[in-house]
Amino acid sequence: MALDLIPDVLVVDPLDRELEQLLSASGARTTRASAAELAALVHPTWQPPHVIIVDARGSRAIPPSMAALKRQHPGVGLLVVAAESDPALLLEAMRSGATEFLQEPVTAIALAQAISRLVAHRASPAGSGEVFAIVGAKGGVGTTTTAVSVATALAKLAPSQTLLVDLHIAHGDAALLFGAEARFSIVDALENIDRFDEAFFRGLLTSTKAGPALLASSNRAFGSRASTPQLQTVIEFAARLHRYVVLDVPRSDTVLDSLDAASRIVVVANQELSTVHSASRLASALRKRYGHDRVMVIVSRFDKQADIGQADIEKVVGAKVTHVLPSDYRLALQALNRGRPLTLDNHNKLSAGLSSLARDLARLDSEPKQSAPAGGGVFGRLTRRS
Repeated sequence: MALDLIPDVLVVDPLDRELEQLLSASGARTTRASAAELAALVHPTWQPPHVIIVDARGSRAIPPSMAALKRQHPGVGLLVVAAESDPALLLEAMRSGATEFLQEPVTAIALAQAISRLVAHRASPAGSGEVFAIVGAKGGVGTTTTAVSVATALAKLAPSQTLLVDLHIAHGDAALLFGAEARFSIVDALENIDRFDEAFFRGLLTSTKAGPALLASSNRAFGSRASTPQLQTVIEFAARLHRYVVLDVPRSDTVLDSLDAASRIVVVANQELSTVHSASRLASALRKRYGHDRVMVIVSRFDKQADIGQADIEKVVGAKVTHVLPSDYRLALQALNRGRPLTLDNHNKLSAGLSSLARDLARLDSEPKQSAPAGGGVFGRLTRRS
């Protein structure tokens, strides 16, 4: 089968000359590279081929740099060839961004058809939405309230295109704040990753009166511990189907290591001494893992009269506090009890602050942020050195 367009194809770690011979017979222009050489190509100035084929028949693994390369060059088609249908390898391939998977025996027709689909997809890519992760420096700082409110505000900007994913595997509160009853949950997604397609994934979601769709936490524990690749697959698949995906993130190493797809990671702190210390450690770890520009710090329940002020927090966490959300416990409790997210109403300062955060994440808020006055006395305890 001859290809309509003569594509450039890079074959990574070829086991033998078979794939290249089949590609040449179809008219494709082929080059080869090792996994180590592929790692050096993760650069924005590199001009990628139409298709990259990872020959996993020998190594039975996907090159670690493949996911980063796919994020840097989302238009490149990725095909994985394997000796057999291995669920673990299939999961790893999906996580890396592969959309075609062939197993032996590989025929010229099957190979040409897969490449044709990848080239067609490159010509009119579906694109991925933006992912915003909300994580608390400690429990009780209002992380879920922030995530639910941000998702609700974004749903006003993109109706039917916004999703909140509660990454608390069990007993998360996002559904409660939405006033929603979920039939399926994140556990159902994790247990059925091999069945993912658009219809199946959307069937796991719960509609909310507030606007966003919800992939809820479960009322039951996951049979086995969720892995980072599994969580990454769920997040990345969600982003293929939605313009905005908001993640309510627990402070679990497994989950925190799953945020490669996030364009912004929001650390929620308050003005308690221990929370500021935790925010400093968490923000530092996330910046090392994902880069300084992707991590931002906000302060919830801000009190202008508190001993620890905004400038103090900024000095400790080593970054500017981009948003301060006023303290309004009665309003937040009322929203929780009613199952009505704060940003459905716009007549109070807390709702306005959360809506401004959502617009900032979506890069729509060009208004300068208001800085709160700095606090004083307790700050010495935050920075004292022995």
